[in-house]
Amino acid sequence: MWFFLVKAIAGAIIGSATESWFRDTKLGVWFYAKMDSLYTWAAKRYGIKIATDEQKQMAKFPQLAKRLDSIETRLRLLERDDSVKRAESNYQDSF
Repeated sequence: MWFFLVKAIAGAIIGSATESWFRDTKLGVWFYAKMDSLYTWAAKRYGIKIATDEQKQMAKFPQLAKRLDSIETRLRLLERDDSVKRAESNYQDSF
């Protein structure tokens, strides 16, 4: 009984170490890119909606989601106002 428990723990540790090393190799980068493209293709082909980690966190914390949405809205307004001011200053510089 103990043998199987120790074997499972050791296998998990070795597997995790191998995966983290493999991810940084050229073959690992290629493999993970191919797997990502396969997942994307399958999601588009079969209409699968895959929730991202961010969406899952926002579902757990609705107050945080509201606050981040308001901050993003204010940031967009500020960026738009800044671009309008730059466009106006460029207009006067052209004469």
